[in-house]
Amino acid sequence: MLSKIVIANRGEIALRILRACRELGIKTVAVHSSADRDLKHVRFADESVCIGGAASAESYLNVPAIISAAEITDAVGIHPGYGFLSENADFAERVESSGFTFIGPKPETIRMMGDKVSAIDAMKKSGVPCVPGSGGPLGDDPEENIRIAREIGYPVIIKAAGGGGGRGMRVVRSEAALPNAISLTKSEAKQFFANDMVYMEKFLENPRHIEFQVLADTHGNAIHLGERDCSMQRRHQKVVEEAPAPGITEEVRREIGERCADACRKIGYRGAGTFEFLYENGEFYFIEMNTRLQVEHPVTEMVTGVDLVAEQLKVAAGESLSYQQHDIKLRGHALECRINAEDAKTFMPSPGKITRFHPPGGPGIRWESHIYDGYVVPPYYDSMIGKLIAFGNTRDSALARMRTALSELAIDGIKCNIALHDEILKDGGFQAGGTNIHYLEKKLED
Repeated sequence: MLSKIVIANRGEIALRILRACRELGIKTVAVHSSADRDLKHVRFADESVCIGGAASAESYLNVPAIISAAEITDAVGIHPGYGFLSENADFAERVESSGFTFIGPKPETIRMMGDKVSAIDAMKKSGVPCVPGSGGPLGDDPEENIRIAREIGYPVIIKAAGGGGGRGMRVVRSEAALPNAISLTKSEAKQFFANDMVYMEKFLENPRHIEFQVLADTHGNAIHLGERDCSMQRRHQKVVEEAPAPGITEEVRREIGERCADACRKIGYRGAGTFEFLYENGEFYFIEMNTRLQVEHPVTEMVTGVDLVAEQLKVAAGESLSYQQHDIKLRGHALECRINAEDAKTFMPSPGKITRFHPPGGPGIRWESHIYDGYVVPPYYDSMIGKLIAFGNTRDSALARMRTALSELAIDGIKCNIALHDEILKDGGFQAGGTNIHYLEKKLED
C-alpha cells in the first residue's frame, strides 16, 4: 500500500480522500491555498503545505508547487480528486516522470479520452454505442460539412473536441445556419480549450443523461458498478443524481455495463472512471468518458457497498480489484442533492461566513461536506459546499428520507439552494422518475 500521498484538491472531496486514506493506514499531506488554511482536511491531515495564493492558478493549478510539496514531504503518490488537474494529462505525466504515483489513469489514456474525437473512435472500436456523427473532426470544406449534416439529419450539434462543462457546443437546426455555427464553435473552442478542432453529432431532442461507473486495475481486470441517472441539470451542470436509473432493466444494465468494462480492458484503463451516455427511445449513445472520480460517486457506493476511493488507492498501489463482476449487486436506491452556496432562484454565488450549521441525520442519510459553524465560504472556487445523500430500500423510501433530511439541514449566514432541492423533490415529474435533461430548465422557466 502507498505509505503517504498528497491530496491535491480542496473541500469535501479532499476530506473524503483523507478518510479513505486513514482507513487504509496511508499518511496524508494536505496542500492548500492561502484562503483554505482552515479547511477540515488541512487540520486533520498528517502534514499540510501552503502552495500559493487564493486564486486557483496560484495554488490548485500550480503544478510545480504541488510536485514540490510531494518532494519535501517524502510522499509517494498524488490524488487529484475531481476538477482542477484531475483530467490534465500533462499533470499526470509530470507526476509520474517526477517519480510519484498518479492516483488515476495513465497519462496517455487521459489524453485519448479527453479528446472527444479520439474517445468516440476508441469506443466505436470497443463496441460501445455512440451518437451518429461525423466520425472525426470537421474540415474547412463547407460543402463537405453540409453533406455530413444531411447524412446525419437535422438537428445536429457542433462540439469542441476538447470541450466540457457545457462550453463549446452549438445546436444547428437548418442548413443555412451550419457554416456560421461551425465557425463560432471553432472560435470558442480555441478560446477556452486552446484547440479549435470540432466535430458533429446528431442532436437528441429529449434524452436522459445516464452514466456507468467502472473500475479497472493494472492486471487486466475491469468491472462496472451499474448506472446513475444525472438528468436533473441546469445549464449542463448536474443538480440531483440517483442510482440506479429509473426504468433501466437488469438485462440492459448488464449489456451496456459489460461493454463499458470490456472497453476498459481494451484501452488499458486504470482506476475509477465513468462512461457518460445520452439515453433516448431505449437506446444508449456514448458522449464522453470522465477519467476520474465523479462528484456523484456516493450514490453508487450506497447501492453497491463498494468504497470507490479505497479501490482507487489500492489499484494505484498495484493491487488487484477487491471485487469481481459477480460480486456487484445493486441493493436499494440512493439520491444525491448538490448543496451550493448560491441563491436558489437567481443562482448567484453567495460566499461569506456560516453563522449556524446543523447537518441532517437519521437512517440512510450521508452528509459529505467540509463546512462547519463559523466557516467562511471563499469566493474563489466552485460554489458547491456539500452533498446530501439519502438511501432507502426503494426509490420512494429514498425520496422520503431525502425530503426529511433537507428539512433538517440548516445553513445560515449565506444563501444556499436547499429550497430548490425541496421544490425538485416535490415535483410530480421527478417523483415519477425518468425525466429528461431539459426538464429542470423548463420547470425553472415556468
